[in-house]
Amino acid sequence: MHQTLDAALEINLLHANQAGADHNRAHFDAWGITCLNVMSGPGAGKTALLEKTLAALSAEFAIGVIAGDMTTELDADRLRRFGGPVVAITTGRACHLDSKMVAGGLHQLERECDPSNLDLVFVENVGNLVCPAEFEVGEHAKVALLSVTEGEDKPLKYPIMFREADCLLITKIDLAPYLDADPKRIAANVRQVNPHATIVPVSVKTSSGLNVWFDWVRSCVARGSKRAIAPH
Repeated sequence: MHQTLDAALEINLLHANQAGADHNRAHFDAWGITCLNVMSGPGAGKTALLEKTLAALSAEFAIGVIAGDMTTELDADRLRRFGGPVVAITTGRACHLDSKMVAGGLHQLERECDPSNLDLVFVENVGNLVCPAEFEVGEHAKVALLSVTEGEDKPLKYPIMFREADCLLITKIDLAPYLDADPKRIAANVRQVNPHATIVPVSVKTSSGLNVWFDWVRSCVARGSKRAIAPH
């Protein structure tokens, strides 16, 4: 009985979240914004990747960020120095962002700028390898990061995030020679759960692979520039 009730509650929760995500996406579409949901476990390098991305692409695109964290604005503060609008969402005990939180972030974003002038918004999700993938926030694509320090088996042990990812970045590959971890084996394990994701090994420290990532982002924005529908 308890299992049946828990399952029903989860279905209702996800259904309500999906409705909110659809609403957020309609606003992104109306503003001509491409939204990318960036997810990973703690310490995989989301903020460092976004720092490099903002530095490289801010001259091409107007970029905003909605940065989620449980208790601080440390990541948001790191990203604010690039000059674009950055909204911080502190989730308290929640281990992921949901569509309602991001809707609140969009309202904050509207107070900071005219969203229709933005081309791209990154949602930096809370560091967690499971929950963020289950809750859409209105994104057009999901980006997952997995560092070589986390181990080769994570895509098999925690498949939901990797199954949902449109792009998977294998990060910190500069450390691979010092670890019993092979980026090729990580990629092979990702392929077992998601044969279609774009897989990009990168190092923020050496900049290896970053141009491939930047080109993937550019392709997402190019597709998004064709959207223009009214929000519900």
